[in-house]
Amino acid sequence: MLETFKYLIGSTGASGFGSKSTAEQVTENCRDLRSITAIITGATSGIGAETARVLAKRGARLVLPARNLKAAEEAKARIVSEFPGSEIVVMALDLSSLTSVRQFVAEFESLNLPLNLLM
Repeated sequence: MLETFKYLIGSTGASGFGSKSTAEQVTENCRDLRSITAIITGATSGIGAETARVLAKRGARLVLPARNLKAAEEAKARIVSEFPGSEIVVMALDLSSLTSVRQFVAEFESLNLPLNLLM
C-alpha cells in the first residue's frame, strides 16, 4: 500500500522515473531512434498520442493502427506538422476482431519492417 501511495504522489522508482515523469524526460537519453520501428495502439489520443509524438521527435518510425482511420490520419498530420521528417504508417486494426488482427499482421509483415516496440 505504501509503495502504491508513493507511486501516485510521483516518487521515483529504481529507474529514476515515477508517475509524474513525462515521455520527454524518459526518452531524453534516447536522442536517435531512427533504427526503431514502434507500433503504438491508442495513438489517436491521450497517453498513446503523446508517446507517438515523443517517439517521432526522437526519430522512430511509427505504425499507428486504429479502428478510426480518420482519427489516425489526423494524429499523423499533427505529428508531421511538428516533426516534418517523421515516417508514420497508418493501418487499420480493430483489436476486438481476430480477423482484423490477422489482416493487420499480414499487412505489417508485407512492409518488411522490423518490430522493435509494441505499445
